[in-house]
Amino acid sequence: MKIARVLVVEDEPAIAELIGVNLRHHGMLAVLAGDGDAAQAHIDEVLPDVILLDWMLPGQSGIQLARRWRADARTKTTPILMLTARGDEPDKIAGLDAGADDYITKPFSTQELLARIRAVLRRRAPEQASDVVRVGGLQLDGATHRVSFNDQAIKLGPTEFKLLNYLMHHAERVHSRSQLLDRVWGDHVFIEERTVDVHVKRLREALGEAGVLVETVRGVGYRLTAPAVVKA
Repeated sequence: MKIARVLVVEDEPAIAELIGVNLRHHGMLAVLAGDGDAAQAHIDEVLPDVILLDWMLPGQSGIQLARRWRADARTKTTPILMLTARGDEPDKIAGLDAGADDYITKPFSTQELLARIRAVLRRRAPEQASDVVRVGGLQLDGATHRVSFNDQAIKLGPTEFKLLNYLMHHAERVHSRSQLLDRVWGDHVFIEERTVDVHVKRLREALGEAGVLVETVRGVGYRLTAPAVVKA
């Protein structure tokens, strides 16, 4: 069985070493980096299987690094687990929006950390359709990441885009929060279902007039539905 290579990006040496010792004790290969430059050097040499990324780092922050690695074709699918002392919901969402696959708040137990690493290593990221799909006056192009409503361009964040892509390809069907987590975020067993509600709200706000197409089905979940009459 392949040994998982874990890149630990943490600027506090004591914490980094403690994480490294625990990972090695449980059969993983831990590589330590104190900042973004050192982390990038390790990535350039050997691509890790998962990245443990501290939020607060000297130079580039964990958020900036996550965005950078998600934009790079070589690292865009590498699981990123954000480590931080910031436990508020907006901070969690910011980390997920930046491209983190999961989020763990300090202090954390070794067993929780290991469980989350195993979860992201097991995870199969859902493939996002790259064709053009239309529902009423709403159009989404998966290849160019463009969205418009009645020919007016709409700007969406990366998570809202993925959510809309999935809903439009499965229009008129009701999806529970747990189903959306699996289909849009992937097999993130630790992410709270309320995260879906926050992103649905942001999606509706970004869609403006088209936001009414995203319906709440009380007690069940959400669906995207075409209006009965669509303006030309």
